[in-house]
Amino acid sequence: MHDIPEWAYAHGGGLFPATIRSVPSDFIVTENCTIEFSGEGEHDYLWIEKTGNNTHWVAECLAKHAGVPLRDVGYAGLKDRNAVTRQWFSVRRLGGVSWDAFAEEGVVLLEQQRHRRKLRRGAHKGNNFRIALRSDEIASHVDELDARLTVIAKQGVPNYFGEQRFGRGGGNIELCKAMFAGRRLSRAKRSIALSSARSLIFNTILDQRVRDGSWNTILPGELANLDGSASVFAVDAVTDELIARCTAYDIHPSGSLWGDGSPCSSGDVADLEKNSAAAHAEIAAGLVAARLDPASRALRLLVSKLQWSVEDGVLWLEFELAKGGYATAVLREIAASYRRSSST
Repeated sequence: MHDIPEWAYAHGGGLFPATIRSVPSDFIVTENCTIEFSGEGEHDYLWIEKTGNNTHWVAECLAKHAGVPLRDVGYAGLKDRNAVTRQWFSVRRLGGVSWDAFAEEGVVLLEQQRHRRKLRRGAHKGNNFRIALRSDEIASHVDELDARLTVIAKQGVPNYFGEQRFGRGGGNIELCKAMFAGRRLSRAKRSIALSSARSLIFNTILDQRVRDGSWNTILPGELANLDGSASVFAVDAVTDELIARCTAYDIHPSGSLWGDGSPCSSGDVADLEKNSAAAHAEIAAGLVAARLDPASRALRLLVSKLQWSVEDGVLWLEFELAKGGYATAVLREIAASYRRSSST
């Protein structure tokens, strides 16, 4: 297996050990996906709450019930299995389908709509979270906790890819190495392997930016990311205007998602990114050989609408993250460890 490093912390490291997902309702995810439904068309849109199931499995169940190929089922993003999650699915209707008769354990149909187009990946704006961190040590850290969460609400956290991106024990990284060594993979597994490899190099770049204190600072030579979008522009020189926009969270510093032609940055930032990629030279070379288009990702993740309360040894957190953001990137800055309950 591949050891995943302990990436650098921006706010001093976690304050206490904690347990998450003692029960599925300790981790609730609600997709933020605004759709103006046409009310007609060949696609059924289903607002579904699932418990203890992954998104792909639910999609397979919907396809089977409707009698359509899996490719005719759409969803905006993958959601956790060990959680209660709510998200939209679209299903192309070929004939009369009664969704009232649809029944799968842990799956509840909450709403149904009609629309002309299939739901595409990435169509959502983000996700809302309600998470419980359980620990006997919370009561002795209340003041520190309030201070830490206040800082996180204001500054955000490093936008690391979460541990689940790398698979159990870093297995997805080993899968990628095997693929680069000549092992043939299915299309789905190849996609997982390549995404994991890019995530590892990005996290290494971000780790260095956290260590040198520039993860939330615009630097000359990098690409600035426009908040809430995938749009970027090159920063030739840091001006007072750019500093003000970064301080106001209108733009964010970014790091490279490795590919053929990486990095997209220049100058000292490019040197930092090349040195970070060199720590995983085999993987970086494989991504170039795979002819992936280079891209970028914001280094800073805003934690919007953050609220918290402490009740009987439980820290309840509610917040919103943009799509692509990982709740674990937030939790790691609060709890020294956030192990899962043995029951999940």
